[in-house]
Amino acid sequence: MNDEYRELKGRVRRLDEILWNGGGLQNLGFAQALAQVRQLVRRGDRTREPTAAMRASVEHAESLARAL
Repeated sequence: MNDEYRELKGRVRRLDEILWNGGGLQNLGFAQALAQVRQLVRRGDRTREPTAAMRASVEHAESLARAL
């Protein structure tokens, strides 16, 4: 697995924790953004670096998480 992809997956795991432990389930926009991130990561090629769409999606979900 690519190191950058591994780092991105770590960020997604932190967002999952916020979703389940930080009250993120009450914020529909955050839950939808995280679902989109999970889908992109699941379909992504782990041998290459993450795409710009993946990075942008994670950054969007992180910005929504900060607003919680």
